Amino acid sequence: MTKTAITADPLKAVGPYSLAIKAGDTLYCSGQIHLDPATGKLVEGDIGTQTRRCLDNLKAILANAGMDFGHVVKTTVFLVDLKDFTAMNEVYKTYMVEPFPARSTIQVAALPLGARVEIEAVAVKG
Repeated sequence: MTKTAITADPLKAVGPYSLAIKAGDTLYCSGQIHLDPATGKLVEGDIGTQTRRCLDNLKAILANAGMDFGHVVKTTVFLVDLKDFTAMNEVYKTYMVEPFPARSTIQVAALPLGARVEIEAVAVKG
């Protein structure tokens, strides 16, 4: 099996990992926080604004792999506060394509760099 790292300039990983790895027809996207790739800082604002940035980052990664949200089969959403679920979900549903991917949403104690939301995805092409 061949593994290929996918990049999406100007996005950069904030640690020793790849933004995504393509293995065969499957793309495994690392979790994306609401990091503005132009500034390297977290996007401020409400959870909707932050969710949009996470999904825009994922969109760039998918595009560099020749995919889009229609190829996404599974996502995991990490929230620091599940009270943000409804607002996150309102933005999330505007990016995803029916049939919607399977999804888990998990409340966590903390996320990297003090982020409030992180979203990872698995996409399949073929």
